Amino acid sequence: MKILYHHRTRAADGCRVHIEEMIASLRGLGHEVLVVAPRQSRVEPSESKGTGWVPWLRQKLPRACAELLEFGYSLYAFARLYAAYRRFRPDALYERYNLYTPTGVWLAALTRLPVLLEVNSPMVAERSEHGGLALTALADWTERLSWRSADYVLPVTRALARHVQAKGVPDERIVVIPNGINLSHIPEPVEGARPKLPLGLEGKTVLGFIGFMREWHGLDRVVELLAHPAAPADVHLLLVGDGPARAAIEAQAQALGVADRLTITGFLPHGDVPAYLAAFDIALQPAATEYASPLKLFEYLQAGRAIVAPDQSNIREILTHDRNALLFDLAEPAAFGEAILRLCREPALRERLGNAARATIAELNRTWDNNARQVVALLDQRMEQGNAAAETSLGR
Repeated sequence: MKILYHHRTRAADGCRVHIEEMIASLRGLGHEVLVVAPRQSRVEPSESKGTGWVPWLRQKLPRACAELLEFGYSLYAFARLYAAYRRFRPDALYERYNLYTPTGVWLAALTRLPVLLEVNSPMVAERSEHGGLALTALADWTERLSWRSADYVLPVTRALARHVQAKGVPDERIVVIPNGINLSHIPEPVEGARPKLPLGLEGKTVLGFIGFMREWHGLDRVVELLAHPAAPADVHLLLVGDGPARAAIEAQAQALGVADRLTITGFLPHGDVPAYLAAFDIALQPAATEYASPLKLFEYLQAGRAIVAPDQSNIREILTHDRNALLFDLAEPAAFGEAILRLCREPALRERLGNAARATIAELNRTWDNNARQVVALLDQRMEQGNAAAETSLGR
């Protein structure tokens, strides 16, 4: 099959991992994939959010003008996409949804190409809550248009699927495909001191977090825990990544006198992450949006680490309390720290949860290759439906 793959992601973060792994898996199944996308950012994710001409324009222009330009960019993106269609003659379009980008809709209307739309967040709701939207009606219209017009919409969680349903997409056109893992990326778990030696963490109980650090992640609560009298003296916090919350975390650790028990790696290429993940004893997901499929969870599971995560519906789609993780009650302020301390004190519990975590990936078949097979099956189904409809029309 020839698949045209369109996205608007520039940053080299978790979104980029999802994109690259899906493309690699589709190609690994023998399909030809042509990617139409902006040039990838050359800077680290922690820096790319505020550099380049797009963020500069957003800062300088009134919000409504910046959003009109964002919508206008879709015309340029469509021109590139249509040119790629003419050159490549694909069988289908796979598009990663972005706000103000109904390019797949336009291409399908012009070419009758089958469209699968991957949805990772409800962007109108998300940007209204966090960044603000000036042109809410236009944003909502483009979101509804994109979601309703796709042959299949692929939200990453059942929680997110409810947002898609609320915009009027029929259930039969919604297929949940969560994030996954590349099995070759994270090797068999290595226990004991060996993974910790190169990092200078031998003899430590390592609390670990992977990803782009933001204030809402609640990592400040983990730093507070390091200074708590109940915290074992050997506990060390290892943050693998970077982000806008880093400076505040480092300042807090310094103020509490626990700076020597904190390590922040800064941005790392994704291929370097497993070596640090192998040093974790306890893997942390302190917070998550209510619709996300956190990529780090799948990495934690495959690494066979004891996980602490919030008890909310999208997380329960993957984790089960006291089976492959400890889930804490968000309504109880002390519950997160208590779960961590319990795991620090009970190595047997860590081992049991870690073993179950490792088995979860195989049980749920949550790999990028399986995701690609699901995508291809949907495209096959849609193309068969189209062929049957064409034959029926000719018969008449």
